Amino acid sequence: MSTITLTQSQARRFMLAQQGLWPPYAQPGKAGLLAYIRRVGCIQFDPLDIVGRNPALVLQARSADFRPALLQELLYTDRQLLDGWDKNMSIYSVTDWPYFRRGREAARRHTSPTRTAIQAVLPQVRAAIEERGPLSSLELHFDQTVDWAWAPTRLARAALESMYFWGELLIHHKVHTRKVYDFTHRHLPAGLLAAADPNVTEEQYHDWYVLRRIGSMGLVANRSGEAWLGLELSSAQRQAALQRLLEQEQIIAVQVEGLAVPCYLRSQDRSYLEPDLHPDDFPAVMMAPLDNLLWDRRLVQELFDFTYRWEVYKPSAERRYGYYVLPVLYGDRFIARFEPGRDKRSGALVIKQWWWEPGIVMSDALQSAVRRCLQHFLAYLGTDQLQIDPQAIAQAGLTWLN
Repeated sequence: MSTITLTQSQARRFMLAQQGLWPPYAQPGKAGLLAYIRRVGCIQFDPLDIVGRNPALVLQARSADFRPALLQELLYTDRQLLDGWDKNMSIYSVTDWPYFRRGREAARRHTSPTRTAIQAVLPQVRAAIEERGPLSSLELHFDQTVDWAWAPTRLARAALESMYFWGELLIHHKVHTRKVYDFTHRHLPAGLLAAADPNVTEEQYHDWYVLRRIGSMGLVANRSGEAWLGLELSSAQRQAALQRLLEQEQIIAVQVEGLAVPCYLRSQDRSYLEPDLHPDDFPAVMMAPLDNLLWDRRLVQELFDFTYRWEVYKPSAERRYGYYVLPVLYGDRFIARFEPGRDKRSGALVIKQWWWEPGIVMSDALQSAVRRCLQHFLAYLGTDQLQIDPQAIAQAGLTWLN
């Protein structure tokens, strides 16, 4: 088992190519979006909607023609994608359904004090969906408050979510963030629902999940941290899986110059080690706060010299930047971050604040790339209007954007 050595520049460029960011906007249409998600396994969901929810922000950074309706069609019309649990709340390909059978069966076996109350209303919930079609918890009048995973909630919600977690229901569609459920068998092929878990043993499952997570980010450092959230493997189990994957030649060990720990990439992704991109083609891209590229924030800091923390859940007094801040990538470097918003009346994109990264040298090429990037972002939002706070113009020197 050999180890390849990469410079930090080579590692950055590999990650950008594997993540569908180089060449720029090269995942067109629904076919391109689906191919990207299948390559990386999943994209992370978050309900906050400032300039689009996280999945939309991830996909607009990779597609020249992305519009949120395309994702909605893939999820709720074409049924090519599913809302599920992977790296926290996520979206992944419907073809992955059999691989998550273990999780669904574990959810069905899960016992808690609330289980008795849920079991008591299941016949009525099933009858309501059978008779009335897709339903949300608001349309079921089981109003008893019960303990639940995140906080006490209505029994109606606990019952529907339980049936969803064990696979009896899927999310038929959403009304903003409210989930509307229907029977899974009404929407997924019988053969897919009956398919056995391809991973027969626990070790095979661990190997599959570790390999999947490496592919989700492109390059992963072998240390505990947020990159591995959702796998529920101990450090020893993860290390054992990495060793087996190395022996099977499914992953490649990588020593990145300047990093103390080894990293790994999937063998199938080796072709991305030499991305074909001319410097004149360097794009600027507005990135999602939970973009796959940013899952291992410590690695991002080491490779890109960019420290990023999503501060939405911090008290305002403790925030270094703003409430909802998006990174700006140019070439293989993060050059800025900004706090966006929308004007409620006109729909205009609002730049509330803008911060350049230290050492950024302004150039015509950079300014041109940022302008093109903003035009792309406006098109994604369905507006041609941009408003920049006068204070941001003055502090960040953005007169050339106005």
